Amino acid sequence: GVAFDGDADRLGAVDEKGQIVRGDLLLLLFGLDLLDRKGKGQKLVFDVKCSQALPEVFEERGGEAIMWKTGHSLQKVKMKETGALLAGELSGHIMVADEYYGFDDALYNACRLIWILSCSQRSLGVRVDDFPVYVSSAEIRIDVTEDQKWEIVAAAVEYFRSHYDVIDVDGVRVLFGDGWALLRTSNTQPVIVARFEARTKERLEEIRTIVSDWLAGYGIDLP
Repeated sequence: GVAFDGDADRLGAVDEKGQIVRGDLLLLLFGLDLLDRKGKGQKLVFDVKCSQALPEVFEERGGEAIMWKTGHSLQKVKMKETGALLAGELSGHIMVADEYYGFDDALYNACRLIWILSCSQRSLGVRVDDFPVYVSSAEIRIDVTEDQKWEIVAAAVEYFRSHYDVIDVDGVRVLFGDGWALLRTSNTQPVIVARFEARTKERLEEIRTIVSDWLAGYGIDLP
């Protein structure tokens, strides 16, 4: 089944087993279809909250995955800048410029998803089961003041950059090899957003503890 948000610019999906399929995995399905039809070298823009499975699989198939800032308006600008035909976010915003207008239309995207699945003659759950398995946390929202969110995330970028490999296009995504941690400022609220992913649940908890211990230095308890 599929579902839309209130203004129908975000797509949600549930597979035949009743499992929710996240927006980043739907985006990956769209990306693989694009490679199948257009050939290698296609570009896909995705936001910093997306699973490592997305760039891993897309690039293995010959595509170019471009990590960028969260925010559908920012994603659309990056599409135009890079010439990408596809962009999207964990939240379910998916922008398609292949035979469409490059904006996030959940009704169109639902129809496109159904078309992709009908062409492959494989169910949504079976297609998603092909992807690498990562354990991910939910998106964690930490309430702070407007000034604190900028101060703390800037300090996080500085600290983690000096100890680990990082991607800092939008806050800091700390790379641990077998997982990652994200701290970024909300675009609209006095909130710091955190998310974690790893190969195993145990490693996820270890990564979460590293970040939690650092945040404790600012008097913040990670929910």
